[in-house]
Amino acid sequence: MTLLEIGLSDYHRFIFGKVPEAFLLEVVLRTVFVYALLMVSMRLMGKRMTSQLSRLEMASMVALAAAIGVPVLAPEQGLLDALIIAVIVVFSQRLISWTNSKNERFERIVQGDVATIIEDGVLDIKTMEKTLISKERLKAQLRSEKLIHTGQVKRLYFESNGSFSLVEDKDPKPGLLLLPAIDQEFIREVTEEVQIIICSRCASKASTRHDFMCNNCGNTATEKAVIAKSS
Repeated sequence: MTLLEIGLSDYHRFIFGKVPEAFLLEVVLRTVFVYALLMVSMRLMGKRMTSQLSRLEMASMVALAAAIGVPVLAPEQGLLDALIIAVIVVFSQRLISWTNSKNERFERIVQGDVATIIEDGVLDIKTMEKTLISKERLKAQLRSEKLIHTGQVKRLYFESNGSFSLVEDKDPKPGLLLLPAIDQEFIREVTEEVQIIICSRCASKASTRHDFMCNNCGNTATEKAVIAKSS
């Protein structure tokens, strides 16, 4: 299309494009077909496709969307191509899922593995760096679980699908504050400091506040641990 062919007064092109009006009915039929094809494909790939997606399922979904979306609006594009691509994606997904159930090593390669982010109230900084989880992201996740310090966490797992699984400590110990520093009034209301010095980065217990280097993360800064005030 050249510049001379474009004009704001060309309402027919603006509304209908460069195709005849009859193509609008074809668009309806194409949309119904593509929608039905997508629903059937998702059904064949299992219930996980309607839940939180794994890497494999996300890749399958993106491939389906990219492949079968074009025939809806492209008059020169037939529907058979979309059908063939959908069959390949569904078959590949089911084949990989079947292989995963037979081979744990292959499953770890394709899906990833579970990582322990917090153990007994102490953050595993190396694992966090490996899995690209920031400290603030982790704090936000724990705050969403209604926790106020790391000593309340027995285990925090980072699942292969990107979700978190929390095991709370039934006997909480002093830990690193999770609440944002801007909310000092609320912090004083729900927590109190104790005479235990911990690493300000990973919450490992420190032997002294001065000349300290954390054996867990190499940090040299410390702070007092906190506990939750009893209600």
